[in-house]
Amino acid sequence: METAIKKKATMFRLNVDLIERLKEMAKREHRSLNNFVECVLLDVAYNEPNEVTKSAIEEAKSGKLHNVPPVDTTSVEAMFKSMGL
Repeated sequence: METAIKKKATMFRLNVDLIERLKEMAKREHRSLNNFVECVLLDVAYNEPNEVTKSAIEEAKSGKLHNVPPVDTTSVEAMFKSMGL
């Protein structure tokens, strides 16, 4: 027997432009604003990146990647070639 997920109504005060942007994003995915925002918050709250991803994020933030040539995304073959694969 499945247990029902308990939900509680909560009110937030958000920037009007942010609300409009979230509504647009939800509409593109054919979802309600409530469902869209809940899924975004669940993703942020429960999906922490692993150590490899954290390391890559830190490396990118550090500026060490400024001298790395860009990846060619015109085709899969071009992408692999530009990555040295």
